[in-house]
Amino acid sequence: MGARVIATSSSNEKLARLREMGAEHTINYKETPDWGKRVKELTNGEGVDHIVEVGGPGTLPQSFDAIKIGGHIALIGILTGREGELPTAKLMAKQANLKGLIVGSRRQQIEMIRALETLDMHPIIDREFPLAEIADAFRHQESGQHFGKICLTF
Repeated sequence: MGARVIATSSSNEKLARLREMGAEHTINYKETPDWGKRVKELTNGEGVDHIVEVGGPGTLPQSFDAIKIGGHIALIGILTGREGELPTAKLMAKQANLKGLIVGSRRQQIEMIRALETLDMHPIIDREFPLAEIADAFRHQESGQHFGKICLTF
């Protein structure tokens, strides 16, 4: 059996695409600000095994609610800022692992690409920009309208 996926977004259009791609449940976090509790309801009170956390300090407390005991949270973004209050006692009570992840070195990126190729995984490409249009690429990212990766070609 494949992994069960619960996805969050502030865009109902993106959530519809995620359901088409196989997400079992989707939650609009703007419409459901207490989405961590909703995840618990969807999992019969258990919580989820893994969370890919892109929000950072502004959304981590909800991830702490949503994670199951002994689960893992991979922090890969800080969209809500670099610092903030975190309920660390909640994380400790869940005995969950929180790990900050950045693909920072050339070696790490090569290893990640090798893993993607081995697993025959293909990222979704939203749009490609020539390197000379990098400012447009950043504006596109900032708009939040993208679905998938924004790439630079050179």
